[in-house]
Amino acid sequence: MAKILVVDDSPTQLTNLVKMVESQGHQAITASNGQEGIEQARSEQPDLILMDVVMPELNGFQATRKIAKDAELSRIPVILVTTKDQETDKVWGERQGAAGYIVKPPKDGELAAMIAKVLGNR
Repeated sequence: MAKILVVDDSPTQLTNLVKMVESQGHQAITASNGQEGIEQARSEQPDLILMDVVMPELNGFQATRKIAKDAELSRIPVILVTTKDQETDKVWGERQGAAGYIVKPPKDGELAAMIAKVLGNR
């Protein structure tokens, strides 16, 4: 069982992602924007972060970049989970340090497979 931080500003999306994570036997913790996500990552030290992109204050690309460049947090992989489905968005996310990229809503088994892959590569 992994501790997974889910960061999304939409209460509905947050609830859906938490249910998916918990149905896989993982523990879910939440944050509602990128800045809160970074703070939660620092205090909770999760095994993985699921990060939305379009959020107020600090967007998911910015938060992922900050996590990837932070000596204390850089070991935590980030999977971007977003409605942005252009190839350029995916490439940009990877350049910011994301370990994976999934377009919302995740297809059956897609999120579970990505989580298993990213956690298995650590």
